Formats: sequence, C-alpha cells, structure tokens
Amino acid sequence: QEFVTVLVRDPRTQKEDSWHSYIDYEIFIHTNSMCFTRKTSCVRRRFREFVWLRQRLQSNAVLIQLPELPSKTPFFNMNNPHHVDHRRQGLQEFLEKILQDTLLLSDSRLHLFLQTQLSTEDMEACVSGQTKYSVADAIHEFASLNRRFPIEDEERKKGKNDADSDSESSSSGLRPSDDSISCGCKASPASEES
Repeated sequence: QEFVTVLVRDPRTQKEDSWHSYIDYEIFIHTNSMCFTRKTSCVRRRFREFVWLRQRLQSNAVLIQLPELPSKTPFFNMNNPHHVDHRRQGLQEFLEKILQDTLLLSDSRLHLFLQTQLSTEDMEACVSGQTKYSVADAIHEFASLNRRFPIEDEERKKGKNDADSDSESSSSGLRPSDDSISCGCKASPASEES
C-alpha cells in the first residue's frame, strides 16, 4: 500500500538583512508513492512560499476546495515558541491534506516545492518550460547535491559511475532559492522542536 509521510519541523530564524528576519521550516518527505521522483527528500521553505504554493494549486484545481494555511496574523511573534509551533503544525496539516488528493499530486509545482530548493520564480519557469532542465531533472539534481540519507548514499556507491556523470551542477542551470540553507536532514522521522 502506498504511503506519503510528511513532516514539517525544525523552525529556524533566518536573517534577510540587519532589519528583517523570517522563519523557515524543514519539510521532510518519505514515501513509496509512484507519484514522487524521490522517495526521501528534505527542503527548507518559508511561510510566503507556502502561500505561493496554495495560490498556484488553487488556480490549477479550481473545483477543489484546498485546505487553509494557518492564518497570517499581525500579532505573530517569531520569538514566541507557541506561535511558531502553532504555525508549524498548521503547515504540516496543510501538506498532509494536499498530499491525499490525487489531482493535486499531479501538479509539478507541488513536487518542485517539496523536493527541490528552487525559488518560486525558478519553479514557475521550470513548469512552464522556460528552463533547460525538466521537473524530474531539477528533482534529481537537487537530490544529488543534498544527499543526507544513508540508504541513498548506499545506492550512490553502487551506481557511482552514473552519479559522477550526473553531478555537473554548473552546467545544469539549477539555481537554489535565495532562502535556501542546507538542511541537516535526518532519516529519523522524529521531530526535534523544543
């Protein structure tokens, strides 16, 4: 039986500049679903990227009532652990509901959002065919640059010759999001929030 496990965890404060900060969250996916290019993945996304994803999914699936994101309150305090964890829980519930809908699972933006660190602009360009790489190329390239899962490391050792020919990141045209930060993803699904 197919399953998709999604965890939104490890909120971290990131500095944009000396005056502005934001919180991003690690999204960990583990699945055996045929819908996914990679069976394990880990990326970091911020709230406004979730807003973008929901808008794009809604525009492509107008007859589906999408779940709501946690409300963007003017009183949100990133220094308040309760506020941050409440948002994290809401983002996880949003993704869990999205991933149960087979129509939404066919949207390439969802897969790029969950399995690459491409910016929203780069995801749009990729989906609309304006890049020299496909959606599958982007996901494979990101995975080869960010492998942190022991099972995949073993697979890579077995197919080292193939991996070497795929690892020319400078010629791929893939550009990570400005918000991207290497997420020290762990294969363990245990959450580590405090």
